[in-house]
Amino acid sequence: MKTSLIYKTAVLVAVVGPLAATVYAISTLWQKAINATDLTLLLVLYSLVALGVTVGYHRMLTHRSFSPHPVVKFIFLVLGSMALEGPALEWAATHIKHHSCSDKEGDPHSPVHGFFHAHIGWMFKDRMADPQKYCKHLMKDPIVVFVSNTFFLWVVLSLVIPFAIGGWSGLLWGGLVRIFLTHHVTWSVNSVCHTFGRRDFETTDESRNEWLVGLLSFGEGWHNNHHAFPRSAFHGLRWWQFDCSGYLIWLMEKVGLVKDVYRISPEQMQKRRDRGTGAEVATSPAISPESEPVGIGL
Repeated sequence: MKTSLIYKTAVLVAVVGPLAATVYAISTLWQKAINATDLTLLLVLYSLVALGVTVGYHRMLTHRSFSPHPVVKFIFLVLGSMALEGPALEWAATHIKHHSCSDKEGDPHSPVHGFFHAHIGWMFKDRMADPQKYCKHLMKDPIVVFVSNTFFLWVVLSLVIPFAIGGWSGLLWGGLVRIFLTHHVTWSVNSVCHTFGRRDFETTDESRNEWLVGLLSFGEGWHNNHHAFPRSAFHGLRWWQFDCSGYLIWLMEKVGLVKDVYRISPEQMQKRRDRGTGAEVATSPAISPESEPVGIGL
């Protein structure tokens, strides 16, 4: 009981703190108490940390969409940790649990239990999933275990860096406001993208593609595509589906920083549309890593 109370209190602080800071930041902006350094810190750190979540925590760690160089793995896991969304192992376990029972009983954050529950309420009801049960294989990876166990170090560093560069206003915009924006964009994938948007593929859940979330989250908003093909490194499966994270993975592959990149061919997509039942399992065969990514004309 005591541990649960401590956990919920920590979640409350992590949620309300950045929210209060954002309200304060808006008031200072209204008074013109902001400069180019603050905005640069916000944009740069938001971008890096958001990529840490989508490329590192999500596509690399949870779904094994590509095999990274060890240094690349370390960097992206550290950036993902800086989002203050939980240690890498717990984040991966929770997301794997979500896919195993998406929008059904046991799903940690389904809108079936209400939009607010899917967006933020779920964190106050249950702790993140147990890595021993959902991602035991990741607990054998020393890099993953190290970054996960030193989670709070990276969180503190994500606040120290903007403070060292921009002082208190740098901490406000590059630290707390950035955390607020990262949180709510990530949580919108759980709530908005299981409630609003287009369904290009029939899946066993309510996942949907929402372009605005896709833009803000660097590709995560193409959520129906993701649930149809969970292991695909590219969530934007059409040329017009902007997927910044996918473009970065493609670029890293070209320069030799990642390999074994999972792709979905046009034939697989058409076959899936024709079949129209069930969700593509994460262990489905990958397209050859040498083939060009669908929807990326580079």
